[in-house]
Amino acid sequence: SFPQCDNAKGLKAFYDAIKYGPNHLMVFGGVCATVTSIIAESLKGWNLVQLSFAATTPELADKKKYPYFFRTVPSDNAVNPAILKLLKHYRWKRVGTLTQDVQRFSEVRNDLTGVLYGEDIEISDTESFSNDPCTSVKKLKGNDVRIILGQFDEEMAVKVFCCAYDEEMYGSKYQWIIPGWYENLWWESWINSSQCLSKNLLAAMEGYIGVDFEPLSSKTNKTISGRTPQQYEKEYNAKRGDGQSSKFHGYAYDGIWVIARTLQRAMNYLNSTNKHQKIEDFNYTNHKLGKIFLNAMNETRFFGVTGEVVFRNGERMGTIKFTQFQEQKEVKVGEYNAVDDKLEIINNSIRFQGLEPPKDKTIIQEELRKISLPLYSILSALTILGMIMASAFLFFNIKNRNQKLIKMSSPYMNNLIILGGMLSYASIFLFGLDGSFVSEKTFETLCTVRTWILTVGYTTAFGAMFAKTWRVHAIFKNVKMKKKIIKDQKLLVIVGGMLLIDLCILICWQVVDPLRRTVEKYNMEPDPAGRDISIRPILEHCENTHMTIWLGIVYAYKGLLMLFGCFLAWETRNVSIPALNDSKYIGMSVYNVGIMCIIGAAVSFLTRDQPNVQFCIVALVIIFCSTITLCLVFVPKLITLRTNPDAATQNRRFQFTQNQKKEDSKTSTSVTSVNQASTSRLEGLQSENHRLRMKITELDKDLEEVTMQLQDTPEKTTYIKQNHYQDLNDILSIRNFTDSKDGEKAILKNHLDQNPPAQWGSSDPSRTSKDPIEDINSPEHIQRRLSLQLPILHHAYLPSIGGVDASCASPCVSPSASPRHRHVPPSFRVMVSGL
Repeated sequence: SFPQCDNAKGLKAFYDAIKYGPNHLMVFGGVCATVTSIIAESLKGWNLVQLSFAATTPELADKKKYPYFFRTVPSDNAVNPAILKLLKHYRWKRVGTLTQDVQRFSEVRNDLTGVLYGEDIEISDTESFSNDPCTSVKKLKGNDVRIILGQFDEEMAVKVFCCAYDEEMYGSKYQWIIPGWYENLWWESWINSSQCLSKNLLAAMEGYIGVDFEPLSSKTNKTISGRTPQQYEKEYNAKRGDGQSSKFHGYAYDGIWVIARTLQRAMNYLNSTNKHQKIEDFNYTNHKLGKIFLNAMNETRFFGVTGEVVFRNGERMGTIKFTQFQEQKEVKVGEYNAVDDKLEIINNSIRFQGLEPPKDKTIIQEELRKISLPLYSILSALTILGMIMASAFLFFNIKNRNQKLIKMSSPYMNNLIILGGMLSYASIFLFGLDGSFVSEKTFETLCTVRTWILTVGYTTAFGAMFAKTWRVHAIFKNVKMKKKIIKDQKLLVIVGGMLLIDLCILICWQVVDPLRRTVEKYNMEPDPAGRDISIRPILEHCENTHMTIWLGIVYAYKGLLMLFGCFLAWETRNVSIPALNDSKYIGMSVYNVGIMCIIGAAVSFLTRDQPNVQFCIVALVIIFCSTITLCLVFVPKLITLRTNPDAATQNRRFQFTQNQKKEDSKTSTSVTSVNQASTSRLEGLQSENHRLRMKITELDKDLEEVTMQLQDTPEKTTYIKQNHYQDLNDILSIRNFTDSKDGEKAILKNHLDQNPPAQWGSSDPSRTSKDPIEDINSPEHIQRRLSLQLPILHHAYLPSIGGVDASCASPCVSPSASPRHRHVPPSFRVMVSGL
């Protein structure tokens, strides 16, 4: 180090030497930049060459202003080619500068700008400060500057790194490159002047790279003096003793050799060109010798203790060293040879805070959020199982299409339901294909294809189901029992109409506002692997300009279709032939599909930034809805066909309820065709006939009890329960449903003609004084009534319950026979109610 410069004394000493001293051949020295620059600028007038060993100010590199100035120490600007080489070595193409507002540092920065210009390295931000660097540091961070080239002294360096710590501009993502000429443990002198803790300052400083000229060469070659740089250093330290060391001593030593070599070269030149002129003849007005000295120094080249000594336009082409702050000390990590323009990094000496050198900017790596292959495989496997199940239902439906159970359930419509389910299943494969599987153009095509397949599949399945239910509704609504034929062709037309509406909507959608592939970008995320990059997730969508409007139209149409299906299911809920009525299963299907679609659409919208979750929900909703629908339609048929195929085609309760003027009208009719309607009607009548027969049997039991009472104690009976009169009237009012009803009516008519019944209000004059009840229950009245009614009961009702043959043309017993003497088999007893 040198004492503080005194400009006045320095200039006075120089001018006194010029005026009063002997003629000087050269000027050796110049430490202070201000004194040196003034002297160097005036040397041209005295034809003197100046050689400095310590003036590093870049201003002296201007050869137009200082043509006779040389220096053995590299300029401060000499570090800029070394920095350029380091930037290229680590492929840093984007940097920022932070400069203290001092001329020395500003000149270095300006020269660096010129060096980097045209080298494909961008200076993204240039910041300068006077006293407080925190604002500039914050701006550098805001501009995403990762490689910071600093030019400031030790005092400001402490403040800079404190600000860097506060802004978190240190560590694996940042690299600071600053001057390397600071004193050893320089931060300890200025730490107290800052508000930063020592540990925080050291944490921010860790890993910075310092750049400065090399004081002594690290090579072991012998120098011009015959010593190696290491031998010279050892001898210098021995002679120095406890005196203060200067990093310029090697350059001063080489400077002496430069002057010696220059004079020797000049003498050789003079001897070879002009034998009469010597260097002793030099004076301040001798321009010729001055030029000879200038050229001789410019051509001087040798290996000194500071390395290769060579000048280029008066500037020393020296060696620049790189040091790195590691664990509170500076370690040499490399050097740059300006002569050979070669950078040498010591093996494994540079320690970066991360796994690799910092990036020169935030590397934004766009990463497609794609569907997980294992998830796609699992859902595809479930979809394949669903399609296999649908194929099994299709095989079952085709194989048993002639069975009465399947035939009555419209096998063609069943096939359409299965087809719609399989199309819905197939759409899952397309929903899972994204940019990781297909190209952008193919993905855009899939956007349209999968929408069409799912829409057509939904309409085909539920359209066929609702068409079947509409036919049942239309037939059972026919209250007047008219023949109504609704063939499958008409149902196919209905389904085709629904599909035609779908096609119109989809075609208009495709022509007017087709679906396009759009990419949505999300906020940057740190790399999960810890690399110095940021991940920007992107997600592919199928969208168009008026997506909401088109989805609203599709949802409205599908919603109306489901409401129509719910209405039909409710209207046909009382049709109790399982083979015909699917209303319960339709209601369950509509409920499940509606709930799942609402939940699925809501959750899918909320998870649009998570493709795995979204695809999983959409696929599970489609699988669940399709599977439930197919199972509700076909599993009951399969079970019934295996267990009791006839029960499903029998009418358990033909009752169709319609609310018309708040009155119920009940009727039975045919369902699928004229033959099916006739069969169902006949079965209904037979069931009603069987019910009435059972009622007759119950009433006959009451008649038998009354008859036994009359046979055993006719004279003791004082009265007969009044409800027996009603029972007999019920029997007489029952309509005969047997095939021989006409012959029975003829027998009854003939018998009544022979024995007209007495009127209920008539009485015998001889018994007018007696009780009316005793008169009508007298033995005479009882015998007369039995003689009239027993033949009627015998011929009219016994055939229907297995008694007398209906073909008998005359009474099998005499009308006048007493009930007491007539034999009736126990299993065919005639029961007579109260008369």
